[in-house]
Parts: sequence; structure tokens; C-alpha cells
Amino acid sequence: MQTPAKPAKIRIMLVDDHIVMRMGLATAAGGEPDMEVVAEAENGIEAIQAYQIHRPDVVVLDLRMPKKNGVETIQLLREKFGPVRVLVFSNYAGGDEVFQAFKAGAAGFVTKEMALERLLEAIRTVHAGEQYIPAEISVRMNGRVLSHLSNRELEVLALVAKGLSNKEIGAQLHVVEGTIKVHLKNILAKLNVNDRTQAILVAMKRGIIHLE
Repeated sequence: MQTPAKPAKIRIMLVDDHIVMRMGLATAAGGEPDMEVVAEAENGIEAIQAYQIHRPDVVVLDLRMPKKNGVETIQLLREKFGPVRVLVFSNYAGGDEVFQAFKAGAAGFVTKEMALERLLEAIRTVHAGEQYIPAEISVRMNGRVLSHLSNRELEVLALVAKGLSNKEIGAQLHVVEGTIKVHLKNILAKLNVNDRTQAILVAMKRGIIHLE
């Protein structure tokens, strides 16, 4: 009589620039009978390369990472590999940030302040092809005031919040200063404010940007 085959484990890739966080997640997932961590990456570029090699079932990633942020990484993964199952695991969960993650193609969102059981539940839910949106996250999305800012405008706004001048922002984004002025004008109009300071305050209040 044949022994029933063991069900395949959920193969997970962890993407987070904090090694201690990855180690903790790997230990937690490794202790579950139905999960295994098959790959790790500390930024979006590494994540693309690792996914190409390992093809995990679920990608668990942070939003704040160097080189490519979480939203950009989600977009790239789905552009290159199709319906990748991505679960966001982040300290930051402002309404606009949550919205951008789901818009990019995330299937679930868990904050790092939630209990570990919630993360494990979310991994299983996303692996099953369903969305995982906790009530606390849903409220933030529903209460969000749409900013309608493009990805480039979000980049400009984040650099404005760091105190950079138009010239400095242009140099960092490799565009001329005049282009930054146009982006800034659009940002002020979309946020319905009159100056840079007001734009930063409104964006922070809405969870569009966060000062490190």
C-alpha cells in the first residue's frame, strides 16, 4: 500500500533590506509544516533576479527598500513573470501607500506590528489565490483621499520633503530643472495647496509620504 504523498510546501521568497527581519521571518516560516523559505533578497533588483531562479509561490516584501521600492518591485515582478502572488509586509501603511501597493498588483497587506499568526494566515490566503486585506488596512484604503499623483510625482514630492531644491531633485532624477518645476506645479494642483510646505504637510497627513 502506497504512503500518501505529502502536500507540497508553500515556497516563499523574502524581500527586505533588514537582515534581522529576514532571519526572523525565515525562522517563523521554517517552523510551519506547510512552508519553506527558498530565497531571500534585500532590494528590488535582487528580488527580480531571485524570482527568475527560484520561482517561489509567494513573495513577501517590504515597501521601503533601496534601489527599487516595494511598489516598483511588484510592478516589475508582474510585468516580467505574470500573476506573481505578492504579500506586502511593511511598517508603513498609510492609505495612499496601501492603495499604490494593491494597484501595482499586491494580493495582500500585513503590517509588522500585527501578530505573527496574521502573517502566516496571510501567506496561506495569498497562496490559495485569494486577497488578504485585514479590516484595519481596508479602513485606511477606504478613508484615503485620492492623491492621483504619478509615480514620478511621488518621487519628486519625497525629495521635496527631504529639503532638496528643484535643481538638486533634477540632478538626482536625471532630468532638467524645468521638468521638476512642471511636476511640482502639478503636485500642488492635485493636492490643492499653494506651496511646497503645504504639499508636504498634506501628503504626510494622507499617508502619501513619510519622513524617515
